[in-house]
Amino acid sequence: MNHLEHGRECYGRRAWGDAYHALLSADQITPLEVDDLDCLATAAYLIGRDLEFQQLLERGYRAHVESGNRARAARCAFWLALNFLLKGESGRSNAWTARGQRLVEDIDCVERGYLAVIAAEQQLREGRADAAYATAGGAFEIGELFKDADLTAAARHAQGRALIQRGDVTAGLQCLDETMLAVVAGELMPIMTALMYCSVIDTCRQVYALGRAREWTSAFSIVCEQQPDMAAFNGTCLVHRAEIMQLQGAWPEALTEACRACELARRAARKPPAAALYQQAEIHRLRGECAQAEDAYRAASELGFEPQPGLALLRLAQGRTDAACAAIRRLTSTTRDRIRRAGILPAYVEIMLHSGDLDEVRCARDELRELANAFDTDVLHAVVAQADGAIALSEGHAHAALEPLRRAFDLWQRLEAPYEAARVRVLIGQACHAVGDEEAAALDLEAAKSVLERLGARPDLARLEAPKAPARPGSTRPLTAREVHVLRLISTGRTNREIAEELSLSERTIDRHVTNILTKLDVRSRTAATAYAYDHKLFT
Repeated sequence: MNHLEHGRECYGRRAWGDAYHALLSADQITPLEVDDLDCLATAAYLIGRDLEFQQLLERGYRAHVESGNRARAARCAFWLALNFLLKGESGRSNAWTARGQRLVEDIDCVERGYLAVIAAEQQLREGRADAAYATAGGAFEIGELFKDADLTAAARHAQGRALIQRGDVTAGLQCLDETMLAVVAGELMPIMTALMYCSVIDTCRQVYALGRAREWTSAFSIVCEQQPDMAAFNGTCLVHRAEIMQLQGAWPEALTEACRACELARRAARKPPAAALYQQAEIHRLRGECAQAEDAYRAASELGFEPQPGLALLRLAQGRTDAACAAIRRLTSTTRDRIRRAGILPAYVEIMLHSGDLDEVRCARDELRELANAFDTDVLHAVVAQADGAIALSEGHAHAALEPLRRAFDLWQRLEAPYEAARVRVLIGQACHAVGDEEAAALDLEAAKSVLERLGARPDLARLEAPKAPARPGSTRPLTAREVHVLRLISTGRTNREIAEELSLSERTIDRHVTNILTKLDVRSRTAATAYAYDHKLFT
């Protein structure tokens, strides 16, 4: 069997690496015909040879123009435009789109629909959701007319994202489901298959449709396993799988998948996926491996990936509350995108709860409630219910805390998220203890401890087993780090106004902190609180 026949055979069974090398060898002997050149370009892309993919497409474009096949030349222009758009090079993408459109402006062909998809993608990036939906709708009609599965899937995918961008999440996800049905059924060409999967799963994750993300990731994993040298997309697939595994409590397996994504990139002479490094950092943080987490967050940052909110949560775990607050405040103040804020605000709530800034916690909780109602996903509903319970517990309203905490626990259970469920169960145990139900408290805390031990969540276990800071009899509510800081300033004789100025907080917030301190320590005056603090070594 010669190189060309071998390359075609390998391409047919989707052995992309072998197909690439065989077709390249054949091309070096005798320049390939355009159909085989398309196959070589596809194989090059799928094994991660981006520059060669671009060069081969440009060569195919010229060959089709010279032969007078304007429609095929426009198809090459589409892939070049999409390739540059995905790399963030809008200028070159627009140029290739314009070239393609000129070629087919007077031809009734399917390529006009493909080029319309590029226009819709540009409109999405500009935030013009209505225009993108209409443009993609025109592309979908062309795909239906020509019975082109790749085009109809790409157009439906763009419509779904446009609907989500303008706030109609349910309808948008239904469009994405339609796209993924074509993906897992094997109806699409190789590159389109992987492109659609990656984008659909990423969108599901952004709007916290984790049930869908888990379902489609499981289905697409079979495709990845059948094509092990598909480096262009296996890395992304592995990162998404790692995120789902982390949610489900399979932390060692999640870390392995994230590391495999980096290894695949190394084999393809690519930089490691920054998202994979961030995912590694997250798992190290949850397991209390601070040095490894720090290194991975830093490596992700060096590749241009925002290491927050994970890094802020690491600082919180390290006891650097002020650094955590500064980082998360910076991030929330500079992030406007609603989907991105939905991913940041849960960490903001956790950090501000720890610092004792309940006014900020309430504002974040209220915004999360709006987002949860807009996106209508169990994850955000669980986060909001958990925040409601934690706020009530911090204010000393243990009875009021129990109902939302139970609701949050049920939602995390439904999502098969054992770590999040265990953390809520710790709060339920504390609330039960505060209302005097010691038996229920013991059951909840022991159950939570068992899960945390199985997961290897050492920081959470340490907090659970640590001696509580002094509190009034019958209460398990320790002073927060912020309250200890305020108490330290009280002991120096500062007034509430002076403390507020020093900490850059409102005087009303400091008033609330002082009230909480006196209540928790069961004392009646600032002087008594200071004496209590020194007697019990709260400042050591």
